[in-house]
Formats: sequence, structure tokens, C-alpha cells
Amino acid sequence: MTIGGSIALIVIGAVLALAVQFDPQGLDLNMIGVILMIGGSVGLVLSLVFNQRRRVVRRQPSGAVDEEL
Repeated sequence: MTIGGSIALIVIGAVLALAVQFDPQGLDLNMIGVILMIGGSVGLVLSLVFNQRRRVVRRQPSGAVDEEL
């Protein structure tokens, strides 16, 4: 899940949990909204962790010469 997808889940869940007044029979929109917000939060944290792990900077020693130039 990407960062944008996670934020979208959080926003959709917040709208369902806090702003929708419609109450269909047999469906709890507040609970669905909370579940979406939790899932989006977990996805956001995991996305940030995995993105941070991919940003490993590899540097050459200061005396090394790059032969490709």
C-alpha cells in the first residue's frame, strides 16, 4: 500500500465514521469507518518504514576515483 492509498483510506474512514448520518439496516457505517481508519494508519506506518529502509545511501571512500567519468 502506498502513502497516498493509506491517506485515502484514512480520509474515507473519517468521513464514514464522523460525517455520514445515513443508517442502513444491517450495516454499521461508524464501525466500517473506524476499521478503514485503522487499516489506513497501519498501511501508512508500514509504507513509511519500508520507504526509509530503501533509502540507504552508499558512498564511495573519499580517495576513490570513479572510472566511468
